Amino acid sequence: MTSVRLDPDLEARLELAAQARGESKSTFIREAITMRIEETLKDNMADRLAHVIGKIDLGGGRAELSKERVGELMAEEARAKEERSWRRRPTRAA
Repeated sequence: MTSVRLDPDLEARLELAAQARGESKSTFIREAITMRIEETLKDNMADRLAHVIGKIDLGGGRAELSKERVGELMAEEARAKEERSWRRRPTRAA
């Protein structure tokens, strides 16, 4: 449990704001803290992911084509891998 000390002016304003919304002071404070936390963490998540956002080039630019392009790239890789394995197979003597 956390306690917070408020100066008299802020305490009075809190009382008025909570009454205006028809809420208890505790509810008003919890909702205000929740909004502030969400805002802060949302911004930080974007900052934490900034190094990867937009870094993958699938050759297009349209999100709906990404799945198709990834499938094409995977198929190309599989074909190349299969071709390499065929080249390495020893020939049988008759």
